[in-house]
Amino acid sequence: MESHSGITVQRALELPGLRAGLPEVVAGADRLNRTVRWVHAGEVPNIASLLKGGELLLTTGLGLGTRPAEQRAFVRRLADRGIAALVVELGPRFSRLPASIVDAARAAGLPLVQLHREVPFVAVTEEVHTEIVNGHYALLQQAEEVHRRATRALLDGGGVPQVLGILADFTANPVFLETPDGRLLYAASTGTGPVGADPLQVWEGMRGDRAARESPPTGALLVDVPGGGPETGAVRARLVLLAVAGPLATVHRMAAERAAGLLAVVLMQARQEEELAARGRGDFLTDLAEGRIAPEDAPAQARVLGFRPGGTPLLPVVMRLAPELSPSGNWALLARAVLEELASVGVPVLLGVRPVEGRVPLLLGLRSEGERAAVADRVAAALRAGV
Repeated sequence: MESHSGITVQRALELPGLRAGLPEVVAGADRLNRTVRWVHAGEVPNIASLLKGGELLLTTGLGLGTRPAEQRAFVRRLADRGIAALVVELGPRFSRLPASIVDAARAAGLPLVQLHREVPFVAVTEEVHTEIVNGHYALLQQAEEVHRRATRALLDGGGVPQVLGILADFTANPVFLETPDGRLLYAASTGTGPVGADPLQVWEGMRGDRAARESPPTGALLVDVPGGGPETGAVRARLVLLAVAGPLATVHRMAAERAAGLLAVVLMQARQEEELAARGRGDFLTDLAEGRIAPEDAPAQARVLGFRPGGTPLLPVVMRLAPELSPSGNWALLARAVLEELASVGVPVLLGVRPVEGRVPLLLGLRSEGERAAVADRVAAALRAGV
């Protein structure tokens, strides 16, 4: 399966149409993995101006010119245009390609192939185009399967975390949902290996500072989740796929774009941005309390989530809601109300929600051990008022 919307030059040479021409690679043999986006046949000297890049150009050499300088310039223009490869059929024009053409292709890093037997260019074009279309259709099917799995997850009661988890499994890389200004809303990993163990640290290292957000890491994919305002092109959130465990391919972008469409609907209907962030903090606090996060890793992960108490004592608190007090699915409103009440406490607070368990875990940074009891009383009052 090709990773791009095309096939490689090597694969094109292996197809029956070109193979029948007894192809000989005379330059650029180390670049046959280039992607062939399309096939074009032509004999005019200015053909480079008609190309867009990624083409496999078929010619008998009539437009290559008669003088070495013309031939070198012809090859350089094609290379500058970014074509995938130049295929020249030997015959009346050339019994063998001149050194000027071969040397120019080598200097430009352009794959150059000569065919020792005549082949019908129209048959080659049809064959390669069919292969490209079939490959693209196969990629579409893979992306659609991700879309179907994500849709089923939503219909079964899942939400944004489940969609991101499906996308992370498909790409075998961590997936993040950010606000348009780059704040982390949710992180999902494949659940296996070092990447799955700590997506928060991956995000902190590769997206945590402003420079990293303004200039994404090499190989990363960013896909906008539409919505967030009445104007055209408004963005509600952004999907970020980081190439940590392996490279990201075209099919991964296709799947991410389909997932973004689903996420747009979910976020628009449920306005889950705040709740996602609160759930993420709740997951972290629960994992911390139950010993699933190493003590040496906890401070860095807490900083990613916006909690920077310094070296002061900490006060953990868990509020459990009675079933009749559960906020009917909108835990973001509860989290916001509680945080507003806690603002009067005047200490750093990390607050999360655990809807399934009906709990609100939080962690506070104290100024000293002596204020533990007083802060605890104020927090209890704030929690009651928030509810």
